[in-house]
Amino acid sequence: MKYKQRKKAIILLADGTIFHGKSIGKEGSAFGEVCFNTGTTGYQEIFTDPSYYGQLMVTTNAHIGNYGTKADEVESDEVMIAGLICKNFSFNYSRPAGDASLEEFFEKHNTLAIADVDTRALVSYIRDHGAMNAVISTDVDNIEGLKKQLADIPSMVGLDLASKVSTKEPYFVGDENATYKIAALDLGIKKNILRNLAKRDAYIKVFPYNSKFEDLEAFQPDGYFLSNGPGDPEPLVDAIEVAKNIIEKNKPLFGICLGHQVIALANGISTYKMYNGHRGINHPVKNLVTGKGEITSQNHGFAINREETEAHANVEITHVHLNDDTVAGIKLKDKNCYSVQYHPEASPGPNDSLYLFDQFIENLKK
Repeated sequence: MKYKQRKKAIILLADGTIFHGKSIGKEGSAFGEVCFNTGTTGYQEIFTDPSYYGQLMVTTNAHIGNYGTKADEVESDEVMIAGLICKNFSFNYSRPAGDASLEEFFEKHNTLAIADVDTRALVSYIRDHGAMNAVISTDVDNIEGLKKQLADIPSMVGLDLASKVSTKEPYFVGDENATYKIAALDLGIKKNILRNLAKRDAYIKVFPYNSKFEDLEAFQPDGYFLSNGPGDPEPLVDAIEVAKNIIEKNKPLFGICLGHQVIALANGISTYKMYNGHRGINHPVKNLVTGKGEITSQNHGFAINREETEAHANVEITHVHLNDDTVAGIKLKDKNCYSVQYHPEASPGPNDSLYLFDQFIENLKK
């Protein structure tokens, strides 16, 4: 029985705090920034989202793995999280549409996971003390050695991770005979973003993170898209330069999450690392243009400076996060450019913000 084979495991935080659990199967250690996601479903999409690259994911939902996995319910071809921390791990699954257990999925992708953790206590601790680096390990008798290794893990501040997850070569998505052509800069793009654009009669060419504006322009697109992704936006000097060029030529531009932050930086608005970040599928946002509320899917540890945004003569705040008043969306007053700090392509999750893709297509028509 698999349960009897499970070894003791620990979560060691950068400040020396230790939480205990048991391994799911794979032994060893995994390092990264520990963070938590409050979504009650969609764990497979979370684990394969490039925006989570290098992070140890704590799932606040008590049961993980109970509906198994399905080959096409991924946001990329690899597991992107550094490791999983959960309360109850389901080795068996009951969904008829599932094609493998989560245990089999993790074995395929060589992912370390630990369960039987008091995740309520761990999340409460992270909320009070902020996101920090950590290690999950089955090497429970080597605390001092793990501490030394953990001390060498770089902070997320200043860390370029888009280069780790971006495509190495350009590729195409959609029907080449579609009405619209979109050049997408891959900073860690999710497959469901591309699906949403393609089903709106768009043919997309996806470019590596360090592509030049001339590379994108040679595709002769009707509009440009800057994707989501992991890490600190400030080191992405090539992407920031691309955004500046697109804005200068007043081409239609849409950015999501990391792409939103890159657009802000291109306009001289700084970014900062948040204490905990926003990760979940029930984050409330107010659309200041329509006055309506939206329930949104979010996944980010950085945000743009609100005071600088409000003081910028050519930038308008279009959306705000209702929990902490952080900037959730902007548009340029004199250019065809807008961006949001959340994920309108949420799946599973709320569909309140799908209109943002329609809005982009309308901008292409103009």
